Amino acid sequence: MWDFSTEPEFQERLDWAERFVRDECEAMDLLFPGGGAPYDVGDAAARAHLAPLREVVKEQGLWACHLPPELGGRGYGQLKLGLLNEILGRSHWAPTVFGTAAPDTGNAEILALFGSEEQKERYLQPLLDGEIVSCFSMTEPQGGSDPLEFTTSARRDGEEWVIDGEKWFSSNARYASFFIVMAVTDPEAEPHRRMSQLIVPAEARGLEIVRNVATFAESEALDEGTHAYVRYDGVRVPLDHMLGGPGDGFKVAQARLGGGRIHHAMRTVGRCRRAFDMMCERAVSRRTKGSSLADKESVQAFIADSLIELEGFRLLVLQAAWTIDNKPHGAARTLIAMCKVQMAKVEQNILERAVHLHGSLGTTRELPLAEWWSRTPHMALVDGPTEVHRRTVAKGALRDREPAPGLFPTEHIPTRLAALRERGAAAAEAGR
Repeated sequence: MWDFSTEPEFQERLDWAERFVRDECEAMDLLFPGGGAPYDVGDAAARAHLAPLREVVKEQGLWACHLPPELGGRGYGQLKLGLLNEILGRSHWAPTVFGTAAPDTGNAEILALFGSEEQKERYLQPLLDGEIVSCFSMTEPQGGSDPLEFTTSARRDGEEWVIDGEKWFSSNARYASFFIVMAVTDPEAEPHRRMSQLIVPAEARGLEIVRNVATFAESEALDEGTHAYVRYDGVRVPLDHMLGGPGDGFKVAQARLGGGRIHHAMRTVGRCRRAFDMMCERAVSRRTKGSSLADKESVQAFIADSLIELEGFRLLVLQAAWTIDNKPHGAARTLIAMCKVQMAKVEQNILERAVHLHGSLGTTRELPLAEWWSRTPHMALVDGPTEVHRRTVAKGALRDREPAPGLFPTEHIPTRLAALRERGAAAAEAGR
């Protein structure tokens, strides 16, 4: 049974976080705009502004809450993390201020789970301290996010791994101090044992950022984006830079995805909530044709449909989070996939209505709506395209289903009536 209530002590933390994000993190969005701004550790002005905010978050005990207590986190389950990430989703800078920015969160988790003590000291601790950022280099130009199509390889040569291949859309590569690379180490193995993950320092010889790719939510300049086309040309790393063992690439990757998808989804809820609030404010502020926008039936439909979709999606994500916390491993798989399918759809619908309701102003950079809206196609692709997750949902729904026992469906009325008559006749016969 899922209890909808939140512990009073944790609710106080959430209330504080909401005030802090509105007052401080949203201010950073205005002062230091740009998709890559939170990851640019070389921006002295932004880092000077960021440092004291992080200290305040640490004093409140809310720094890097996704981590276990032994790594400085609070040991919160996914439900509490989801509620916190709903608030962080209001601001582009908030995850960095709170030490929960992707892909650093997932990279930190797999370093904590699979890294050696030396790897943790060199890569994990600076990441946890917010001194550096990292890159997860997985997808490829010819294979997208399907690992079975990957061709980037790592072969052993003495005491080193030699990496060759190309990766596409490696987030924050231009700012990263190290890359976690998924590469084929045994092409003859069964599909889910072909790959491994290796740590590659940014300064490694042969690592080349071919170009930084801008999405249409970022700069118009072709080479000013935050996602990179990366080439690995004979890149050498020591044998001890592998995470897990050879062939463990899938296992390592899965360790970072479940909770991350919950956080993505709840941040989307927070962003949509902010857009919904803007929509409502616009409706009661603007007049046309002799009355308030709020009096127009089409606007009321916008408001109603948006709120219904938002609250339904929020409950779905929280149910998935609760299931992760309370049920056996893997029980939430279908729910997580459902969240992934709905995430981009709900965000697209709400933001489109919000932009439309604000008229020409909604399409400009003078409001955040246009930028948010332009990012929605990306949300349908993050962590795998929506179509892949629809397939997961369908397979989960059909897994334990049984065929109809006879010629007609189980709910076939004549068949059910015949069975009832037969049961009644048998009962009458038994009562004689």
